[in-house]
Amino acid sequence: MSRLTSKLLLCTIMVAPSLAAAQETGGAVVELDEIVVYGGLLPTNLETTGATIDVAEGPELSIKGIGASAALDALPGVSVTSNGGLGTRATVRIRGLGGSYIGVRVDGIDVTDPSSTQTAFNFGTLLTGSLDRIAVIKGTQSAIYGSDAIGGVVDVQSWRPLVDGFSGNAKLELGSFETGAANLSFGYLDERAELALSLGRVTSEGFSARDTNDENDGFEQSSVNLFAAYQVSDTIRLGMSGIWSDSTSEFDRSTTDASGEFDETRKGVRLFGEYQLGAWSHELSFSTYEVDRFDAGGFTQDFNGQRDTVAYLAQGEISPTVGLAFGADWTEERASLDGNKYDASNAAVFGEIKATPNDQLEISLTLRYDDYSDFDGQVSGRAALSYALTDTTSLRASLGTGYRAPSLYERFGPFAGSGVLDPETSRSFDLGIDHSYGTRGAVRATLFWSEIDNLIDFGSSPDCLPSQSFGCYTQIDDTVETRGLELSGFYAFSDRVRLTGAYTLTNAEEGGDRLIRVPRHDLSLALDADVTDQLQVGVSMTRVADILDGFGSPTPLDDYTLWNLSARYAITDRAAVYGAIDNIGDVEYQTVRGYNAPERTIRFGIETTF
Repeated sequence: MSRLTSKLLLCTIMVAPSLAAAQETGGAVVELDEIVVYGGLLPTNLETTGATIDVAEGPELSIKGIGASAALDALPGVSVTSNGGLGTRATVRIRGLGGSYIGVRVDGIDVTDPSSTQTAFNFGTLLTGSLDRIAVIKGTQSAIYGSDAIGGVVDVQSWRPLVDGFSGNAKLELGSFETGAANLSFGYLDERAELALSLGRVTSEGFSARDTNDENDGFEQSSVNLFAAYQVSDTIRLGMSGIWSDSTSEFDRSTTDASGEFDETRKGVRLFGEYQLGAWSHELSFSTYEVDRFDAGGFTQDFNGQRDTVAYLAQGEISPTVGLAFGADWTEERASLDGNKYDASNAAVFGEIKATPNDQLEISLTLRYDDYSDFDGQVSGRAALSYALTDTTSLRASLGTGYRAPSLYERFGPFAGSGVLDPETSRSFDLGIDHSYGTRGAVRATLFWSEIDNLIDFGSSPDCLPSQSFGCYTQIDDTVETRGLELSGFYAFSDRVRLTGAYTLTNAEEGGDRLIRVPRHDLSLALDADVTDQLQVGVSMTRVADILDGFGSPTPLDDYTLWNLSARYAITDRAAVYGAIDNIGDVEYQTVRGYNAPERTIRFGIETTF
């Protein structure tokens, strides 16, 4: 018996939800429907949600490269900066806000690092080989996810089976810098059970991270993703997800010291149980996550961060047109820095109501209250609306408030001052319009604005201790403001030729001064063609202009334009080879001053499904 599944048709950059009757996948036929996403506590879809969500998935992830940063960088409103190649520090910015302002979930597990200076995730170690989908939910999302979601949330899902019985895929890729990647995913699916296991291994000699030497900075990582669920009865479903990775990254510690190396191990488990009682579903979950980092030559050498979360969520309908969700969660975070231990906890309650009075209108309202162990509670809210003006044109709008809790390091670390730090607080708004040209194409325009105040920064302050001659973490009377415009779209000239594109204009300032490493202009274009039924080729262009970097008095980085070429050939219905040349012109550019970006890169791979 076939299983109803959700699928999103992604055309390189622009996400275009589509409906299809069925897709042949060997033996069984999998019926497709509109993708269901969780841009809130209640399920909705990309056509009717008022939130702004973009998705990269499927073959597009692997053709963009081993690192997930390239696929993310192609999405409208998203930019990536990196201190070198694979494994080095990479920061994703959503509409100019990054690092500690971005929440990250992998298979439902919060993977931000509680032991970091600011609670954040290093996207330089996120690889595409075992991934099915990356969704970027933009704007303040604290009402749904709590702290560290002021700029948005990156939600990652590993591979899942789509056909009944046993299935899987295998990939092997080789490329420049003596880079090799191998991935194996396999699983089982029937009416009651779902199992998915993905194994990955990547090694690379890399290139010099800093532009002051030519010593290569290598990277290697092994990873495992596991998902399992079982329908115990008509009303009870139990499941779990697990993640594990172990990596070693080389880096240049300074302009004169190229000996840096750090080891990192990440592991996490999420257990959940679902109970269906009439029209209401109830989910109880427990997740635990731990990250260990070791840097033998660092100021701090041994980092350990841990997070435990217990959550309850109920979803149901109070009328045919009104849905309701409510729940609670409790989280404890712990950090150990060279044996110095810190911890804090938080309890929260939340709820969401969504109304669809007719086929044209969807309105949702979400509220959340967080009660922290060592500072005042926080209230966050979000309202989202979508309205179909016609069958082809719709409006979207969302308004949210949020906060970023000070990290454990900022509160209790060696540079914590004597004063009590309060959370940073934010407000955001976006307004968009979508227009469809039937099956031929679609365009989207979104205006966005956000503001963050009560900022936490490092500097001199009366709250600094006498021993903190260099300064401490303190509250500053300043404001971060970002505003801009996102444009994206795709158009099919024929059944075989497609053009996609995205442009983002971002003005990001702190206290009237521009934020560093945020491009004002970011343009992406891609042309894809099915030359034959087996051969697909594509060419893409990225143009980044007007970006500043440096501390004290930032100065411009060089604008740059990159061209990439890719090809994919289906040997059989189940096997394909692909190749790509990134940065065809061998352009020298930097996204972080003093750190190299990849030169011309050639890679090729083979993948098969079974």
